[in-house]
Amino acid sequence: MISFVTFGQTDKSKRPSPPDSVKVTTADGVTIAIHYSKPSLKGRQLGVDIAPVGKIWRMGANEATTFEVNKNVTIDGKALPAGKYSLYSIPGEQQSTIIFNKVWNQWGTKYDEGQDALRVEVSNTSTSTSQEQFTIMATPAGIVTFTWGEHAIPFQVKASKK
Repeated sequence: MISFVTFGQTDKSKRPSPPDSVKVTTADGVTIAIHYSKPSLKGRQLGVDIAPVGKIWRMGANEATTFEVNKNVTIDGKALPAGKYSLYSIPGEQQSTIIFNKVWNQWGTKYDEGQDALRVEVSNTSTSTSQEQFTIMATPAGIVTFTWGEHAIPFQVKASKK
């Protein structure tokens, strides 16, 4: 008996929510690397149909969004050790909670609150234009911003002084 087994390569770029990444080194020497997938609104209402207000959201699609820093940092003034984390949020009307979770190598829906390394409350802002796809940006000044629809959620990453 002869059997054949084939292993297909999955081209993640062809997914409805394609992968993207951001990598920047800040003025104070912190390298920030973020890997995520970019869901689209597709007529859905942000905060209601997708990324619902008051509920855990995976900050992207598919595998967990990862956030990695090469040095101990502060996120809006709160300490986060160097390392790799998964990112989650609890969207709010005026403020959102950004969650850095220790378990990063997993599917995005597998969230365990007991593994949280840090939670930070950040203020939401508005954008002048609507963004169809969820996008993450980072600047050399250490500002990381999540934008989607007409909403933006920025936070500051700085090298820890300790």
